[in-house]
Amino acid sequence: MKISFLIMNAYGMGGTVRATAHLADELSHRHEVEIVSVFRHRDTPFLPLSNRVKLTHLVDLRPGTKKWWRRGFAARLQRPSKLFHPEERAYGNFNAQSDRALKEYLSAARTDVLITTRAGLNIAAARFAREGIVLVGQEHLHFGAHLPGLLGEIREWYPKLHAIVTLTEADRLEYSSMLEGDRTLVYSIGNGLPETARPQSRLENRLVVAAGRLVKVKGYDRLLDVFAKVVEKRPDWKLRIYGDGTEADKLSRRARALRLHNNVAFMGSTADMENVLAKASLHVVTSRFEGFGMTIVEAFAAGVPVVSFDCPQGPREIITSGQDGVLVPDGDIDAFANALLSLMDDQDELRRLAAGGLETVRRYRISEIADRWDKIFTDLR
Repeated sequence: MKISFLIMNAYGMGGTVRATAHLADELSHRHEVEIVSVFRHRDTPFLPLSNRVKLTHLVDLRPGTKKWWRRGFAARLQRPSKLFHPEERAYGNFNAQSDRALKEYLSAARTDVLITTRAGLNIAAARFAREGIVLVGQEHLHFGAHLPGLLGEIREWYPKLHAIVTLTEADRLEYSSMLEGDRTLVYSIGNGLPETARPQSRLENRLVVAAGRLVKVKGYDRLLDVFAKVVEKRPDWKLRIYGDGTEADKLSRRARALRLHNNVAFMGSTADMENVLAKASLHVVTSRFEGFGMTIVEAFAAGVPVVSFDCPQGPREIITSGQDGVLVPDGDIDAFANALLSLMDDQDELRRLAAGGLETVRRYRISEIADRWDKIFTDLR
């Protein structure tokens, strides 16, 4: 069976890219697998990809590449996208050029199963994919994160898909309710982690780590407020934030205003989260919402407890508070700071939670996740 993943940018970084690479790699032991990236902006992917998985792209954004051969034509193709709803979070990345490339690909794709990985691509597949392909739309955002205009398009076009796969059971119930009476099947499958030996934290460094795109939804402004309270009582603890994004300058200014320059470091992007987490004693998630929370699973695999806001929807379905981490009422800065301070002062509790995380992560072994995907393919075909 040939399985194709369609993703916005497989050459970048982020949870969707990482999860797609892990799943594609595991499935490639069983099927012919390719990843089709709408955009390519660098020579090699930021995250490593198995050589068993074919990687192709539709639009080449690398400097110096010849994108279109006729003068004037390129300018017309840079017009705003008509294929993507303006409320799609990645709307600004798409334009008439990518619209054209997507339509051409979808109408001619030669694959058995096409897995699309965000709302805009799910809708595009429902509209333009040729007959005979099994269409599976994957949702990496939680249901409530979609704004009303985009949600209207989702309600219109998702019934044309054969299946929707959500990352949480809560979202499966939301989409099942929306699609009640339609033929579209709805499944819940979380992201998986490769079963490899990983470096383990000794929980001895006075270091807290956060990781993800520097964008508003990740809530790093809230994290800085939390850590300002922490360093008042534990000035020897440090916070490292890994990732790039549009909020980078704003967050740096906020850190300086809070006088955190000696305690907080913005580290940029990394392709080596395993070793980053193995140096930490705590991992923190302060997102306003999370479709899943891949770094939570990665932290558990490194033997690192997680403290997270109980935001919709992902963290509460991964973390069992008091067993492998701590869930804090969403937005409660004082409670989050107190949770960190409590663990910083209690090495036994820190190690107990770390052991719990190592048990929890067994549920997310990539081989078991791929088994569940294979069952979907069997059901649909």
